[in-house]
Amino acid sequence: MANAIPKGHTAPASKTALVKPHLDPVALHGEAVNALAMAKFYANRHNHAGAKRKCVQALSALRQLAAFERVEVAHAV
Repeated sequence: MANAIPKGHTAPASKTALVKPHLDPVALHGEAVNALAMAKFYANRHNHAGAKRKCVQALSALRQLAAFERVEVAHAV
């Protein structure tokens, strides 16, 4: 019980967690490339669960990048 947190003494959630992150196309591209490199690393070591997790992360970054590009095209018209 020594590690229990007393009720009413917890810090409130930070407001920065509620803010939508800025979509940076270069960062999203880098995240996708890095995730795919790690997926290859995991697959070469027969860690298929880790490879799958990294592939999902890469696909998420690529979907965000595609959405960002659609928004840019819509604003250009």
